Amino acid sequence: MQHPNVIDGPPDQRTAHVSRPQYASDARAATMEFLEELRPAVSAHTADSLLLLVSELVANALRHGGGITALRLSAGHDTLDIGVEDPSSMLPQIRPPDLTGRTGGFGWPMIQQLADAVAAHPVEGGGKEIRVSLSR
Repeated sequence: MQHPNVIDGPPDQRTAHVSRPQYASDARAATMEFLEELRPAVSAHTADSLLLLVSELVANALRHGGGITALRLSAGHDTLDIGVEDPSSMLPQIRPPDLTGRTGGFGWPMIQQLADAVAAHPVEGGGKEIRVSLSR
């Protein structure tokens, strides 16, 4: 049974769109359902990396971007792509990591390390989208 958020596309492309998850846990659950629908399935390592990337991107949007206006997941033949939109036009900033755990500073460098490509761009009507690609 196909998840209702997964839309059939060409044979090498499937896209899920989850609009406005309120919590990182909502985004992780949607990502797990998306991964369950992928054929061929991805490795456990790739699935874990995708889940971590989604979690960090969504947490950053919630914490620094004023919420989430869209979460998009897509899978091509060779890549998995994530798009997270938020209402803030402020681009992500690298901050010194806070080892006390109060202010973070670990997420954006981790995203850049895990992903094969990272881009940020403004969206029409305001805000920005962070796009991340990961090898499938």
